[in-house]
Amino acid sequence: MATPLEVIDLRKRYGGREVVAGVSFALQKGECFGLLGPNGAGKTTTLRCCLGLTVPDSGSITMVGEPVPQRAREARLRVGIVPQFDNLDPDFSAAENLLVFGRYFGLDDATIRTRIPRLLEFAGLTSKAAVKIPQLSGGMKRRLTLARALVNDPDLLVLDEPTTGLDPQARRLIWDRLQGLLAEGKTILLTTHFMEEAERLCQRLAIMDEGRIIAEGLPQTLIAQHISVSPSSLRPANLEDVFLKLTGHELRD
Repeated sequence: MATPLEVIDLRKRYGGREVVAGVSFALQKGECFGLLGPNGAGKTTTLRCCLGLTVPDSGSITMVGEPVPQRAREARLRVGIVPQFDNLDPDFSAAENLLVFGRYFGLDDATIRTRIPRLLEFAGLTSKAAVKIPQLSGGMKRRLTLARALVNDPDLLVLDEPTTGLDPQARRLIWDRLQGLLAEGKTILLTTHFMEEAERLCQRLAIMDEGRIIAEGLPQTLIAQHISVSPSSLRPANLEDVFLKLTGHELRD
């Protein structure tokens, strides 16, 4: 398969502000690549450009071998997307949400129905197949949204803050599911504000700020490059230390 995602010198301006200012990165097949940054860093605009939902001003994007935005629709047929906020249909059950979503990819009902039991098992929702969405907990909805992103057996998963708002138990369960997908050879692009999540899941990551990538590499390499820890330190350095050093400690709106 071609490189799952390659972005070269991506730029996007709104008004007088360049919110994405020459961003370049590439994902390797079978890895989890993290895109981190404070609010307003340009992560969401970058994702929207990659998915063909926002047209960039300049630059080159190739996703699962297709040029974006020129063939974004064809590319998205081979991509699974977990949005930041769940958008499950409240009028349908868990199983019906999977069935209807699978139709968007041109899959026939017979094929989708053969996949539903495995997807519900993946989400830990086998016993909730007939339950309507309002009756599911927040963690269940999030797991179902992740399972739904797999209905088309995608080559690339794009996860936008997949565990925001979840309790620690639900968050760790999703981490386990994502690690299982990586073990199966899936490729993941992850944005998150949880540094432990990035450190646990990502083989490589990039930190964005003010529309630019300001650091990229393996989590442990970035820690070693940017943080000096004295022998008397009470704890080892971590990715959060790197993030705060590079992007600052002040609050972002």
